[in-house]
Amino acid sequence: MSLRLSTVILPYRRWNEGGRSAWTRAEQLGFHTAYTYDHLSWRSFRDGPWFGAIPTLTAAAAATGRLRLGTLVTSPNFRHPVTLAKELISLDDISGGRVTLGVGAGGAGFDATVLGQEPWTPRERADRFAEFVPLLDRLLTEDSVSHEGDFYSAHEARNIPGCVQRPRLPFAVAATGPRGLRLAARHGQAWVTTGDPKLFETGTPEQSVHAIRGQIEKLTDACAAQGRDVNELDKILLTGFTPDRGRPLESLDAFVDFAGRHQELGFTELVLHSPIPGSDFAADEKVFEQIAMEAPAQLG
Repeated sequence: MSLRLSTVILPYRRWNEGGRSAWTRAEQLGFHTAYTYDHLSWRSFRDGPWFGAIPTLTAAAAATGRLRLGTLVTSPNFRHPVTLAKELISLDDISGGRVTLGVGAGGAGFDATVLGQEPWTPRERADRFAEFVPLLDRLLTEDSVSHEGDFYSAHEARNIPGCVQRPRLPFAVAATGPRGLRLAARHGQAWVTTGDPKLFETGTPEQSVHAIRGQIEKLTDACAAQGRDVNELDKILLTGFTPDRGRPLESLDAFVDFAGRHQELGFTELVLHSPIPGSDFAADEKVFEQIAMEAPAQLG
């Protein structure tokens, strides 16, 4: 199976000061999808510029014609399914059906407390995610939805005419735990992982591959329990969070070696961060562009 290359463009630049050109360049380089983080701010970027994901993707939709667009990932931390569904249907329409929703349970940090709430426990995040995803699925596929749940409500929420993509835009579900994997198996058209976070600081690339293989085995079991073939789901690796860190972007050969090892695991898409000087995602722009243009032919 061929391996697609995609990119993440963080929304830290004004649209007319490098923001627009980053998205059009991603299309020129041949990336399959360009994603952005759906946060209100993020880690080391918290005290600097950071723009909203949906408006940014809407502008990117108008500036491009082929490139798929998506969030990586949206979470319940500050989103409600009813308002999110309306925005996604609008974005899918404006883009002509080029949107993928990356969705995850979220985590601790700024997004988890910015609305004034106490941080949710891992259990509560999982509980909310288990309600969030099925409700969002309904909102994107049904003309009118009413729902009274433990965390979310909808009263005759109208979403006509629905998505351009039918029956709805695809979900790429980020998950490694059993409940999240069940959601991916039930509702996902793709599954997303960043690897095993426990290995990031002290693990080895070999240990990372072993851990990811275990995640895929658990995904396979979750799909089987839902009566689905795991091969129905695309498998997406968001790079930069494994023990390899930025080494795969040091040269074309280094990336092809990294990508080949993960392609053998069954991944269908690798996502590379667009280089950001002076950050954790610093990389040689020329090498990044060479990878985008030459690596797909080498990987088949």
